[in-house]
Order: sequence, then structure tokens, then C-alpha cells
Amino acid sequence: MKSILLAIVLGVVASAGNAQSLEVVGYSGHLGEWELTATVTEAASGHVIKEYSGPLTMKHVGLCTQDGPEERVGEMRLRMSVLASRLNATFSFSGVECTYSGRLSDYYTGTMNCPDRPPVPLKLWVK
Repeated sequence: MKSILLAIVLGVVASAGNAQSLEVVGYSGHLGEWELTATVTEAASGHVIKEYSGPLTMKHVGLCTQDGPEERVGEMRLRMSVLASRLNATFSFSGVECTYSGRLSDYYTGTMNCPDRPPVPLKLWVK
């Protein structure tokens, strides 16, 4: 019994150590005025869909900032489909959730949709 329990514990520790992290960078807005950075860690993995989550920062890098760049910190959850080259994400900022769906070309391109706001273009690179 102890050897079975030990094997289970070692299996859990080994699989937890294999969690893959990804760096996500992007630009949002019609002029690319918001810079997005995130480091996400694998939360669940299947053969076709991989799920990641982690902290996210969006910084306004447009010309109209007067008191320094505005910065928003939140959480990112993303799902990547290996076969369909699609990425779906949810961004949470201060209780507001925005969604994103993008298709891979040289980068993921799509729109970010937030409640009570028009959709904005978002380009993402995943490393």
C-alpha cells in the first residue's frame, strides 16, 4: 500500500513540475496604443486544447498620455487549439471580463470584446 501511495505522490509531483509557461505579448486598439504582457502557466492540457492562466498587464503607450502611461493589472486565461490554430482568452480587470478570439497567421489576430464597449483589435504573440 505504501509503495502505491508513494508512486501516486511522485507522479503528481513530476507532472506539476512539467507545467509549461508561456510569455504572451500584444498590442490592442486601432492604433496599437495598449501594450499587453503576460506570463501564463499551463493549467490543463489535452491532446488538442491547452489551457493557461496567469497575471496580465496592459499599459497605455499612446501619445495622449500626460501623467505617464496608464496601467491595468489583471488575470489572463487562455485556451489554445493545436489543430485549428485558434486562441480564445478571457481577461479580467477589476471585476470586468473581456473576451478574445484570434486566429494564427504570423501572430494571433482577433478582437477583444468588453461589456458596454465596442470591440477593439488585438494582436498577440505567444512565445
